[in-house]
Amino acid sequence: MLTNADCKNATCPAGEARRRLTDDGGLYLEISPAGSKRWFWKFYAAGKESRLALGSYPAVTLKAARVARNEARKTASTGTNPVQKRRAEKLAATRNAVTTFEAVAREFHGSKSPGWSKNHAAQWLRCLEKDVFPFVGSLPLVELSAPMLLDTLR
Repeated sequence: MLTNADCKNATCPAGEARRRLTDDGGLYLEISPAGSKRWFWKFYAAGKESRLALGSYPAVTLKAARVARNEARKTASTGTNPVQKRRAEKLAATRNAVTTFEAVAREFHGSKSPGWSKNHAAQWLRCLEKDVFPFVGSLPLVELSAPMLLDTLR
């Protein structure tokens, strides 16, 4: 088991690509020749070895790394790959933050308008700009509810 002193004083010997100090349950601290220290948790998913980055030391302490490892272990015990779950959450967070109703409506218009007549495409966008975008255009899709949209359409 690692101690805080072990983590603080760890260095990578000259000539080695990296050094790993192991803790318990697959948790380890990887030290690079440049001196950076990162926490990883090694686990097996679908019969293959994987590793989950938990953060950099000292920003993520030994105690925090153990807590993160335990949370990731709980996720893995349900049959979900923690690495894939983190990627999905990150992607959803970035998309939800920038995906507004107006952005999606304009993207839809751009993809469908080549199949529409010129007049219909112009009228469709003009109506949205006049009647819908001022009310719900700036809202992220995750905040938009059916009653809000129905109230706008009425």
